Amino acid sequence: MKNILHIDSSVRHTNHSKESYNSISKSFGRIFIEEWMNKNHQNTVIYRDLGLNPPTFISEDWIAAAFTPKSERTLVQNLILSESDRYFNEVAKADIIVITAPMYNYGMPAVLKAWFDQVLRVNKTFTFDLSRGDFPIETVLSGKTLVLLTSSGEFGFGEGGVRENMNHLNSHIKELAKHLGVGHCYEIGSEYQEFADNRHISSVKQAKQDILTLVELLAQK
Repeated sequence: MKNILHIDSSVRHTNHSKESYNSISKSFGRIFIEEWMNKNHQNTVIYRDLGLNPPTFISEDWIAAAFTPKSERTLVQNLILSESDRYFNEVAKADIIVITAPMYNYGMPAVLKAWFDQVLRVNKTFTFDLSRGDFPIETVLSGKTLVLLTSSGEFGFGEGGVRENMNHLNSHIKELAKHLGVGHCYEIGSEYQEFADNRHISSVKQAKQDILTLVELLAQK
């Protein structure tokens, strides 16, 4: 039995009557989860729609609370960190983390960055020790798989693509995910959305097929 943490980050909905208004990345996540649960009825899914319920941005008081030893925190500091604690507990329980993310201005949506900022905490997801030299950070969690499902308006953001150096979405998420204990990452995405042509249609169709193939692969592990 596996625990799945499903994180959507698009600010768009999926119930518009006009299909082009709906979130593509969220539709990818729904396909993955539905197909997964069809094959794994006993699994548990925790779902968060960050676009509809944005995480709180961290503050100076949040930082002070996070760096205060747990035994010394005040009631107010514990309250400030309560949202972060909920997110962390969800990540800690997860075997597979499914993150769906549209590309906004060549990076991740602000709500997703806010979630990462809430989750990634010293002595929770990582430890910091200067005796380790120039690389003092060590990850606490391990053994998790990330499924990253993306959509973008332009194209060529993959390895060797004409816009590879402009892709600050996938690379940033994958780097941060290491500190969530992610050891394996699978990426599937569609492109060409702003062109609204046959290339986009083909890209979405291929992504959906790749998702079904990935579910089959992961279900066998």
